[in-house]
Amino acid sequence: MHPVQSPEWGEFREKAGNKISWVRDLLVVWSRIPKTPWFFGTLLKSRIPSHEDIKRLRDGAIKAGGIGIRIEPDVLKNAQNSMLNAQLVAGRRFFTPKTFWLDLTKSEEQLLAAMHPKARYNIRLAEKRGVTIEEDDSDAAFEKFWELTDQTAKRQGFYAHDKRYFELMWATLKNKIAHLFVAKYQGEILATWIIFKYGDKIYYPYGASSDEHRELQAPSLMIWKTALWGKAQGCKIYDLWGVEEGKGFTDFKVKFGPKTVEFVGTYDLIINPPLYWAFRIMEWIRWQILGRARHTRGILPA
Repeated sequence: MHPVQSPEWGEFREKAGNKISWVRDLLVVWSRIPKTPWFFGTLLKSRIPSHEDIKRLRDGAIKAGGIGIRIEPDVLKNAQNSMLNAQLVAGRRFFTPKTFWLDLTKSEEQLLAAMHPKARYNIRLAEKRGVTIEEDDSDAAFEKFWELTDQTAKRQGFYAHDKRYFELMWATLKNKIAHLFVAKYQGEILATWIIFKYGDKIYYPYGASSDEHRELQAPSLMIWKTALWGKAQGCKIYDLWGVEEGKGFTDFKVKFGPKTVEFVGTYDLIINPPLYWAFRIMEWIRWQILGRARHTRGILPA
């Protein structure tokens, strides 16, 4: 099971102002469509719902005032598990369709051998220069995480959630699912990553770095030391949270020798057809506007 299907994640989303509902072990998060009484649901990183689940999801959506539910299972794609059927239509993706997995059942030597030579070099360089990695769940470390996240988003031109989002997430998941790691050099924090641990996997959903001392390769040491931390926790997979072709951070991740995996895709369960299709049109317009905003302001929406 994925962390965004956990009770803790549901608690966080409620604190953030969403409604939630459960259909057996399936967590649905409901977001109000602005200036309407209607809601749109997301069922993310779950198992594939059964036909009985779909019926219950539909009944629950009607009670919740939902016009549709976006379903994006945490299930790998193959010829046998296509979800397209008469009840579902293709939806706009929420997470990336592919991600990178590091196999933590391998030995340290095997993990290093699978890396690009440049990745191994950068790890050794960071260690030699005195960069250290440690878990630090303090308030001060979290404030530094937010500071670097804000700086990194502006510098690299990607969308980041606002501070309230991260504060609520951290307060709810800290020491349960979420762990904060910092990379330090001579007492200065150069990078901060939040790692999720859930079941037998660890995940890298959030990270940021300083523009100072980039030559020290702190992120390379961070990915290696958090992988070793996951191994020590008994985890089997390190999910590096997404593949986006042509993006610099994807190029960074691939140097560590991960396996690329693809999920079954994104599908919508339509509850109210007229309102659903009106919503899809508005959704398309919104993304066109936000795409132009990225071009002019350097910010990519979620």
